[in-house]
Amino acid sequence: MVKKVLVDVDCGVDDAQAIMMALAVPDVQLLGITCVHGNTCVENVCKNVLRVLKVCGMLQIPVFKGVSTPLLGNTLNAGHFHGEDGLGDAPDPDAPGLELLQKEGAMSAIIRIVNENPGEVSLVATAPLTNLAMAVKLDPTLPQKLKGLYIMGGNMDSRGNTTICGEFNFAADPEAAYIVLNEYLCPTYIACWEFTCYSKLPWEFCDDWLAQDTEKARFMKRIFQHSIDSCYSERVEKELVAGQGFISCDSYAMAAAIDDSFIIESDHKAVTVELSGMHSRGMMVVDHLEMLQKTHKAYIMRKVDLKKLKQLFMNSLK
Repeated sequence: MVKKVLVDVDCGVDDAQAIMMALAVPDVQLLGITCVHGNTCVENVCKNVLRVLKVCGMLQIPVFKGVSTPLLGNTLNAGHFHGEDGLGDAPDPDAPGLELLQKEGAMSAIIRIVNENPGEVSLVATAPLTNLAMAVKLDPTLPQKLKGLYIMGGNMDSRGNTTICGEFNFAADPEAAYIVLNEYLCPTYIACWEFTCYSKLPWEFCDDWLAQDTEKARFMKRIFQHSIDSCYSERVEKELVAGQGFISCDSYAMAAAIDDSFIIESDHKAVTVELSGMHSRGMMVVDHLEMLQKTHKAYIMRKVDLKKLKQLFMNSLK
């Protein structure tokens, strides 16, 4: 059976890895890619998605431009990690132009695609959740028509990577994350920041993955080098530091969407987002004591099949 997937990205290197993973699975139909602010400005995000689709020979997949700023507050970016352009600042004189973007906006596209495929679409969100928050405000019935929502974002132990207690995607638009976690009452699966750190792959695997003799592998090595040089290569011996192993945060959410058996263990808890704390704004709140009295609960990934993840990665660059 074909799995229909819609992806919302702020295309940095790990978003690119997740997209390429999905494109390599024969029974996955990527219905479209919507773009939003985050790792870089939304114009760069759009360019980056088109670059990824070009190297994969899949420029026929529609790409939609979305929101350029969060609902409230200041815009963040992750240029220190992903490069200022989001893809490692690797030159690409033959990159596709923005004229290839669809005229339709991202929110409209999300609503239309889900309505055209009721109960069939898995929505994978690997970015700040601004597009999704605005879409549900335009169409409050949207979530009930989704097959599932897969999010990379938030945290389960209040350990941040952008603020003291905030993970980047949620910290970049706390209000949007709050709206999505409280109004998307569909099956929801979350790959949190700390979970991805605990589920890293060996560097030796990353070396083998990038060493494949294909144009896709050479492309990935070019765009990934900035992150390897700036962060991973230090390999400092600290808890929850990415340098201890290869992590592609967004790929965990994508793998869960395209392989139903990928998640081995999860917590089923109500969640929300802190909006007003001095040090905890943007932190995901996990309701272990059931004090929120919410009937809708999310599946928070705890353990996944890393062998399957490795195979998905290897296939993505073949």
